[in-house]
Amino acid sequence: MTSSLLWTPLLFGLIGLALPKRLTGWWATAGTAVTLGLAIALLAGFDSGAAGLQDTVDAEWIPGLGVDYSLGIDGLNVFLLLLTAVLWMAGTAFAAFREQERPHLFFLMLLLGETATLGAFLAQDLLLFVLFFDLMLVPFYFLFGVWGSDRPDGTTASAATLKMIVYTLIGSLLMLVAAIATAIIAADGGQISFSIAELSQHPIAEGSQRWIFWFFAAAFLVKMPAFLLHGWMPDAYRAAPLPALAIFSGVLAKVGAYGFLRVVLPLFPDATVEFQEVVLVIALASILYGSVMAFTQTNVRLIAGYSSVAQLGFITAGIFALSADGADGAVLQMVNHGLVVAPLFVIVAILAERSGTEDLREMGGMAMKAPVLAALFLIVTLATLAMPGSANFIGEFYILNGLFDSKIVFAIVAISGVAMSAYYALRLYQRTMHNRRPDGLESREIGLRDRIVLVPLVLCIVGLALYPQLILKRIDASVQQSVTAATGAPEPKSTVASTPPSNGGNTAISIAVPNFAGDTP
Repeated sequence: MTSSLLWTPLLFGLIGLALPKRLTGWWATAGTAVTLGLAIALLAGFDSGAAGLQDTVDAEWIPGLGVDYSLGIDGLNVFLLLLTAVLWMAGTAFAAFREQERPHLFFLMLLLGETATLGAFLAQDLLLFVLFFDLMLVPFYFLFGVWGSDRPDGTTASAATLKMIVYTLIGSLLMLVAAIATAIIAADGGQISFSIAELSQHPIAEGSQRWIFWFFAAAFLVKMPAFLLHGWMPDAYRAAPLPALAIFSGVLAKVGAYGFLRVVLPLFPDATVEFQEVVLVIALASILYGSVMAFTQTNVRLIAGYSSVAQLGFITAGIFALSADGADGAVLQMVNHGLVVAPLFVIVAILAERSGTEDLREMGGMAMKAPVLAALFLIVTLATLAMPGSANFIGEFYILNGLFDSKIVFAIVAISGVAMSAYYALRLYQRTMHNRRPDGLESREIGLRDRIVLVPLVLCIVGLALYPQLILKRIDASVQQSVTAATGAPEPKSTVASTPPSNGGNTAISIAVPNFAGDTP
């Protein structure tokens, strides 16, 4: 079933090339629906008490180089696989409801992107992970460059896409060098193996870990993107077609954060501890810079884009708190952010279609005759600002609790990002929904097609807010294993993690007093 999940999207994409144009979008949507069904089936059979890999596939691929076709799921990736399937189905359906130029190639690129992303999450061989990580660039290079739009400031879609590729390709090449070096150094003249599990059992020397750590970190931080490595983001986000951008921001950015948990912490534990504070500084800079830029932008795409920079900063901070609570919160927040940012970009697309602009200053009054749109947008907004009771609040609480346990100064600074997110999220909602409506701007309710896309995503946000333990209790064993690999000792859990949920599983209500001192409860 694991291999079926991986290759189903690409299979549907290739078959779709032979179908009439009018059916291509619906066929692609059917392919993503089948993929979602497989992801749900894998989750249903997942053993939440086990820390090891499940539903594994392991076959020799290039035996002379020690490269295997090795796949598996555990608590680190099972919900990211489900997130990928959910958002890809929503984005593909949103695109299918609208006319696309050269639909055969458009939907083939979308489905190839899904296979590449699923492969990056499933891969348990280091070189296989790198190959899927690089393959993700190919379809989005075409989606952004061919189906993107030129900007009024003169920036062409092709130029913006080239800038994105240069940034990400440099990071990918560094990661390829680092992966090969890791396997060769670990082999020490013996049989080379790229198995992540085997490499984690025999960490390389601390001196080699240092430079290899930064090669991997560069690739992951560019993909997220993080502060100082985000230069490609503004132009690429403004040029990209919105259905593809919703998927890109909702899923692909998480592959970088996932790479830290899957690869960096277990393979380079000494370097992880040594450079912990440096990465935390980068994370805090991303939180502050992304938040400030989000509430100074007038382009609605860039508001969502810079808010993602800030949220990925929180996720990075949770990972490098090197505590079980922080890592639990990071994985939960990866899912939360994907479920929030994808409908946010769908709403941005709807607003842009109606107003003919993406300038926040030229929008307003959209809620007058569109209460359903306003209500859906309000739920997304409240989740974005981590309103208490939302799953985003739980994720940020776990992250901050992990930071307080390990690096209290960083936690205090990170709290400011929570306050700033309230400003830019409410500013976006207020100016589009309730400000004075510009002359000639029509306010009308969303149609059935857009409801089919938006409502399920919003229901996922609400459901996870009511029962975040759906994720937390299934990821804990794998997260604990990853953190222990870096720190060398089991991390004591705070009462935040150990308190059983009540009131329908709403952890925000059932939390006991946090164990900020780090003592065993």
